[in-house]
Amino acid sequence: MDRQKAIVVGITGASGSVYGVKLIETLLEMEFSVHLVVSGAGWRVLKEELGWNTASREETLQEQFGRLPGKLVYHNVADIGASIASGSFLTCGMIVMPCSMGTLSSIASGASDNLMARAADVMLKEGRPLVLVPRETPLHAIHLENMLKLARLGVRIIPAMPAFYFGPQTIDDLVKFLVGKVLDNLGIEHALFKRWGDDHVQPGE
Repeated sequence: MDRQKAIVVGITGASGSVYGVKLIETLLEMEFSVHLVVSGAGWRVLKEELGWNTASREETLQEQFGRLPGKLVYHNVADIGASIASGSFLTCGMIVMPCSMGTLSSIASGASDNLMARAADVMLKEGRPLVLVPRETPLHAIHLENMLKLARLGVRIIPAMPAFYFGPQTIDDLVKFLVGKVLDNLGIEHALFKRWGDDHVQPGE
């Protein structure tokens, strides 16, 4: 397996499941092997925000992503014996997008109480990139302390805070911006948004 083309993606019950879906689409278009974990609350939000049929989960994933050239491997969040639960399974990193405060707390405490938290723990112990995209507001002290703890361990914390300097016209533009920022932090090239300094992105436009 090409370690540079395998990546773990987690989707939790935080609002903003569209971010995770766009991330998966983008990675599969780039022909990555995406190992997907969705929490129980994550499936509920996919249903409520995007109208997904979550009764037949693997069939729904095939409908959503089956046309894309990359490989999607779905892991049940309760399957603590899945491949991604072991450090011997090589990946280029993990992204939890969006990341709930509950999942963030579990990762910060090292609880490893389900596959998503265990896979994140593997990234930490193996020194692999781990990116969390928290989506919550307002934030209280425990949230902030957990983020600081993880940031000090090298975890990249990228809150769901889209920018506006590039002149977004649609919600999809904002979603792609955030996905692009995540990919930037993993060193993955993309063209999801116009960068500051591009000729057509100037202050006041």
